Amino acid sequence: MSQKKIFLVFVAISTVSLLLHHGGHLSWTMEAFHIGCPALRSHPAPGLKPKHTNVVFLKTHKTASTTMQNLLFRFAERNNLTAALPVQACSHQFCYPRSFTSHFVHPHTLPPNIITSHMRFNKAELQRLMPNDTIYITILREPGSMFESLFSYYNQYCQSFKRVPNGSLEAFLEEPWKYYRPDEKDSMYARNTLTFDLGGDKDRPAKDEAYARGFVAEVDRVFSLVMIAEYFDESLVLLRHLLSWDLDDILYVKLNMRTPSSKRSLTPGLPSKIRAWNSLDARLYDHFNASLWRQLSALGPACVAREVRLLRQAQERLMRSCFGGRMPLLRSAAQIKNKDLRPWQPSGKVDIVGYDLPVNLSRGFSSQAQELCLKLIMPEVQYTRVLLRSQSLRYRRGYQLRPQQQTHPIQQPMRTVLPRHPQVQRSQAPGPASGTRSTSTSKPAAGTQGRTTKIGSRSAQTQASQTEK
Repeated sequence: MSQKKIFLVFVAISTVSLLLHHGGHLSWTMEAFHIGCPALRSHPAPGLKPKHTNVVFLKTHKTASTTMQNLLFRFAERNNLTAALPVQACSHQFCYPRSFTSHFVHPHTLPPNIITSHMRFNKAELQRLMPNDTIYITILREPGSMFESLFSYYNQYCQSFKRVPNGSLEAFLEEPWKYYRPDEKDSMYARNTLTFDLGGDKDRPAKDEAYARGFVAEVDRVFSLVMIAEYFDESLVLLRHLLSWDLDDILYVKLNMRTPSSKRSLTPGLPSKIRAWNSLDARLYDHFNASLWRQLSALGPACVAREVRLLRQAQERLMRSCFGGRMPLLRSAAQIKNKDLRPWQPSGKVDIVGYDLPVNLSRGFSSQAQELCLKLIMPEVQYTRVLLRSQSLRYRRGYQLRPQQQTHPIQQPMRTVLPRHPQVQRSQAPGPASGTRSTSTSKPAAGTQGRTTKIGSRSAQTQASQTEK
């Protein structure tokens, strides 16, 4: 046999051995990047380019943003990164609805790589806080379903909603100015919430075309990716390519969802009224929904569809490994035995469901695998508290070790218990709130909002969660 044939046989045997050894992850990489995806050739495969780790994710309201936050928290822990978290006076949000400032960041979480908790966007402050190569990302949702979710979720907190007879969405939209007060506490939930979160003027008249065009253009300049909640998986494909991440970096479980009985169907005519009342949000959504599909088209529809399919397959494997070989069942908060997994409930009229891990999960699972499964389904308030505790511990250890002449603590790598997925390995041995509300009992933001100005470096704001929530 010639040397060339011997070499080819050796390569073939080595390749088969490697595939068998690495299993699902390598098979995903091979299929996604080496089988007929010419549109992806300009995008390096994971491993050829360092992962981008400095990220601002603007967490908007009722847009699947809680699911994204959980994904980013887990990425931070798995890669020994620092996630900026709010000071205790701000609860689990950066003193929303006040305009973000670095004073809202807990000193034990500085300097940060990732920031993903609720805030009102302030570009200038974030640029001072974050590294120069930070990538900005956010997410939007279709105005009709989003406003229905806001109306349901904040019905007991937003005065503009509370004063509507019988909690009727139809009545509010028939005469919104009868109930809405622009300067009232929590009014940002009642009109152009996305615009407000992005730092814009929620009450700018719809006829002000120049402002609307300029605001959308500024958001487009600042944010490298604007995800769309209705196309969450497709958005994650774009995110993965933008940040050079791997498949296991974008696995998730849907969080902060309402029960079907807590949702209301929109009667004919309501979607158009919602868009008219939230005209700036509607404009943002239309622009960035079109932008998303242009980016997906550039990647190639066949390749995007393949990555989405492989993502969902990997998620199913992970979820089955965490839930005893079965897909998890959604449970009400009262049914969830582990208090660290009970989602916050906004009111008695809205049921937010979550998950509970099997009672026998510890049998045959390593402590790392158990921790991964736990944090995969951990609600926002509890995960924020757990992450702050671990990062504060790291900070104090670094402070004790630093030389006296240093003015800043040594940043020690954070020990993480989150293993890489997509599959949890069994072990061989047996194994809202401005102010001072408690993070375990409060969620909706409260506070006094001031006048708003345009997003961007000239902004001078003086004031200041799955595809279906």
